[in-house]
Amino acid sequence: MRPDTHARTMLPIPDRPPTGLTTYDAKDPDTSYPPIEPLLPPHGAPNVLVILLDDVGFGAASAFGGPCSTPTAERLAAGGLRFNRFHTTALCAPTRQALLTGRNHHSVGMGSITETATSAPGNSSLRPNTKAPLAETLRLNGYSTAQFGKCHEVPVWQSSPMGPFDAWPTGGGGFETFYGFIGGENNQWAPALYSGTTPVEPPASAEEGYHLTEDLVDHACAWVRQQKALMPDKPFFVYLAPGATHAPHHVAPEWIEKYRGRFDDGWDVQRERTFARQKELGVVPQEADLTRRHDEIPAWDDMPDELKPVLAREMEAYAGFLEHTDVQVGRVIDTLEDLGVLDDTIVYYIIGDNGASAEGTVNGAFNEMANFNGMAALETPEFMRSKMDEFGSPSSYNHYAVGWAWAMDTPYQWTKQVASHWGGTRNGTIVHWPGRIAERGGLRSQFTHVIDVAPTVLEAAGIPEPTMVNGVQQAPIEGTSMLYAFDDAAVPERHDLQYFEMFANRGIYDRGWSAVTKHRTPWLLVDKQMPAFDDDVWELYDGSTDFTQAHDLAAERPEVLARLQRLWLIEATKYNVLPMDDRSGERLNPDLAGRPTLVRGDSQIFFPGMGRLSENSVVNVKNKSFAVTAEVDVAEGPTSGVLVAQGGRFGGWCVHTTGGRLTFTYNVLGISTYDVVADEPVPAGKHQLRAEFAYDGGGLGRGGTVTLFHDGTPVGSGRVERTQPLVFSADETTDIGYESGTTVSGAYDIGSSRFTGRVEWVQIDLGADDHDHYISPEERLRVAMARQ
Repeated sequence: MRPDTHARTMLPIPDRPPTGLTTYDAKDPDTSYPPIEPLLPPHGAPNVLVILLDDVGFGAASAFGGPCSTPTAERLAAGGLRFNRFHTTALCAPTRQALLTGRNHHSVGMGSITETATSAPGNSSLRPNTKAPLAETLRLNGYSTAQFGKCHEVPVWQSSPMGPFDAWPTGGGGFETFYGFIGGENNQWAPALYSGTTPVEPPASAEEGYHLTEDLVDHACAWVRQQKALMPDKPFFVYLAPGATHAPHHVAPEWIEKYRGRFDDGWDVQRERTFARQKELGVVPQEADLTRRHDEIPAWDDMPDELKPVLAREMEAYAGFLEHTDVQVGRVIDTLEDLGVLDDTIVYYIIGDNGASAEGTVNGAFNEMANFNGMAALETPEFMRSKMDEFGSPSSYNHYAVGWAWAMDTPYQWTKQVASHWGGTRNGTIVHWPGRIAERGGLRSQFTHVIDVAPTVLEAAGIPEPTMVNGVQQAPIEGTSMLYAFDDAAVPERHDLQYFEMFANRGIYDRGWSAVTKHRTPWLLVDKQMPAFDDDVWELYDGSTDFTQAHDLAAERPEVLARLQRLWLIEATKYNVLPMDDRSGERLNPDLAGRPTLVRGDSQIFFPGMGRLSENSVVNVKNKSFAVTAEVDVAEGPTSGVLVAQGGRFGGWCVHTTGGRLTFTYNVLGISTYDVVADEPVPAGKHQLRAEFAYDGGGLGRGGTVTLFHDGTPVGSGRVERTQPLVFSADETTDIGYESGTTVSGAYDIGSSRFTGRVEWVQIDLGADDHDHYISPEERLRVAMARQ
């Protein structure tokens, strides 16, 4: 075998022109050139499959003692290794950027999620070009690369169909193929999908049996088969990141029914059962103690009896969702086995990108957007009982209660967002690689972190960490390869220092010890008064004897605590954690947060066919007056369809025509819908249709009066009694002349939402009372020029 002569530390690998005799005639016997060979990684480099589930706590999957059946995880664990001290960052986008770069999340600008980015370097959501992603390194070394599923690493002001695409998977992310969605979550029945950077619609509807996870796995399996058929000598890197099991917890009823009655005893009992099973499996030491329930988390016995059936159903839906997800992952594993490449593939199965999510409120949610808007009180126990049988269905956007999140993080304290404690950051992880790992069904307890995946893959592939990528000198990878632990359960851990921080929930691990402090509670999204950072109470745990962080030693060992607090500050300074930022609502406002906005000014013009525009791509109409004007050409007879729609079934607004009449619809969380309909139909011909919403003022989420116009003449009016103050949807978008995803008004299905006339343009203006009821061509041109 010839030695690898490629200069792999400089990427792209520089071309090496042939040297030697150059003949005049190609037929000359002395004419000799080496054959052209495709770029390949070093000999023996494995295929790589990284599977990252979403919002799964340590105590959820059966492979780690949980109540949710995960046969694929169990199968891989039986043929590989369980890591029971593998850590994430406590939130999704930060974990994903850390995974994909091998750097701490603040080092790559992802201190929290993209929607709360600020201008501070550690929270900007911008990955420095000095920290190239793993996929780009592998691609430039000859790997085929593909991502399927969730991408939450795109800055919100770059998330429109116009990019720029530097942070998109197939832009600067290093993936040659991408099929999935951009953002934090998606409707499993009606997702907003992209193929590369092109918006695409799902191939079927929920009624036709569509489900997002199944679709993603279909594409992943097809891609792998094609890759091995056309490039059998070339290894692949596949990153499968389904939106599951992030809310909404969507799955077909037969999966939910498998768990009927299994959770009727509540979350306190479930934790005891899970803890006993974890000890049976050995993923938790026999001497470990179960951590206590904090006062902020209600006891099951204290919940209202009339609500308990609803709470149990929430967990049944989640359990069915997780099992369904794991079974779909199994289809990818089956594909690799059928192709005969499973033994030569290093598989990382990371069961959760953070702890279980406690963002569903104490009672859970039929529509989680209610809590994100501070309107959870609308979902009364009576309302929840009336919707119980719809959980998991296309008519729901459901999430389980805080108590279930706590139970799914057994045996640890706290949940997602709480980076201080292991409940927020410890995720069961399985590594399967029969071609390299001799032990089957082993357990590894060395401290590991999501930033360790990238250096492990590079070492496994024999690829050096690059010093130059695309002409930019690279900063060192910050993770530690886990390869050393594959062959020896007793080898000392090498990753023995790690900081944690999320919204000022923070901690540090150092050679067995952990010092932590919880600053804010994740399900209390709008805290009136946050404590000063220096008033936070620190805890101290000795991991050598206390696996679960159950026994606080801060009072007994103050000198150790002081040393670790100082060490946290040093690490925080090194990795751009400072300044800490515990703000919530303010960070949703780009002006206060200091991040760019795609939209400038108080007016925006759109043209027909524009769509898949996130809320960050459209002028913000929440908590204020606004007007929507559309110039249309209508044929004879009643016209119908959407002029402009923002949001969908679970919250948003729409200007459309039904039965030929101009209509303004405001949908509050799918709970209350207000329709204002014109008194007369739109006449045939070219017209300017307008809807003005005059906000009542006096606070957030108030109502307003709607007035409708044909060519500047009033044709109807009505009331909207309340509005959504903060966000319409995490996945639905704004569309012009049609509606994608689910419909705001329910007057159409998606196929019939396209406007039957012709839309020339649509303009949104803030401050409805400040404009004439008819927009002149000169005014429209001025708006268009101002946007350039």
